[in-house]
Parts: sequence; C-alpha cells; structure tokens
Amino acid sequence: MALAVVYDTSGSMSELVRDSSGKQAPKYVIAKRALQSVVKRLQAFMTSAPAGGPRKMHAGLYVFSPDGAKEFVNFGPFDPKDVEGWTKNLPPPSSGTPLGNALQTASQAVLKSPLSHKHVLVITDGMNTVGPDPAKVFPELKKQAEQMQATLSVHFVAFDVDAKIFDSLKKQGVTVVGAANETQLNTQLGFILEKKILLEDEDPPKKN
Repeated sequence: MALAVVYDTSGSMSELVRDSSGKQAPKYVIAKRALQSVVKRLQAFMTSAPAGGPRKMHAGLYVFSPDGAKEFVNFGPFDPKDVEGWTKNLPPPSSGTPLGNALQTASQAVLKSPLSHKHVLVITDGMNTVGPDPAKVFPELKKQAEQMQATLSVHFVAFDVDAKIFDSLKKQGVTVVGAANETQLNTQLGFILEKKILLEDEDPPKKN
C-alpha cells in the first residue's frame, strides 16, 4: 500500500476550535495530534503482519509551500520505528492553501510506487487559494493512473470547514468527510484508515 499524506500548514490553521476536552485550541495543535494518531495506526498495521510475511507500505508526508507542497517525510518504505519523525518540527501555519498543486505532488509520489494500492489523504481546513483547484487536477491524475492500470484513491478531511466546498471532488469519486472539532477529526480519520485505506495487504508475488 502506498500512502501520501498532505498536511495543511496554511495560516488559518492557527485559528481555534474545540479540542477533545471541550476547550479551545489552535487547529494546528489538534491536527498534529491527529497526525500522530494516524502514524501510530500505520505503525500498528505494519507490526501486526500475519504469519505469512511482512506487510509492504510506502508512505510520505507533504506540507504546503508557497505555491504547492514540499516533501516533509521522504516518500518511501514506511519505517514503523520513526513515528516521531512524522510530527517533529512541523512548520507553523503560514502559507496559503495550494490544494490542487499539493494533490498533484502527492499523487505523483504514490503513482510512482510499485505497490498496487495507491492513496492520498488530505487534511485541510480551507478551500483552494493558490494555483489550480483540486477538482480540475484530479481527472488528469485519475486518467494517468488508469493508463498505468492502477487505481488512485483520494480522501479529503475538511477540518472546521464546510465539506460541501469539495462536492465537485466527491462527484468524481473522492472520499470527502467533515470534522468540526478534535473528536470528529479523530473519528473521521479512523474511518478513512479502517474502511478505505488499510483494507488489504499488497498482492502476493506472482509465481513463475
């Protein structure tokens, strides 16, 4: 399974929402904790492999740059021991919201992976403000995947923003869920991981 995570570092992530205790906290603090939970779930998935052999996973983390996304955790074989590396020294909220370009960058990474199950998970609190809209980028990515005889699955978590702004993506088959606070964010990420991403092991190697 190949997974690229896009983590929103736009300026609005400094705004406050309710955390799991009901108190107000910056969105980036809550999102960081949620990302830690995601990585720990990936870790558990990798370390609970069946007796038949180890699981295979390629993964990477992308954060916003001024007009796109930059690789924060190098995309490649997932290291279950490096959970801290995914959230240590995350950049503070400061950028715009280049969702289309970020989706393009993250998708190219998973499409290049030799693993067959390809996913992009986007955690964002706003609509696109820089570059092309993700709804205009996704059709070409989907076409590219089809030409490779692969399937690209994209999942958007709308954090403290109306999920309806991503209806055009949803109509194209993208998973879109909303989350208004920390509890909902963790619930929705758990749903996507368990029901959409961590469903299958990679196909066993073909016998000669």
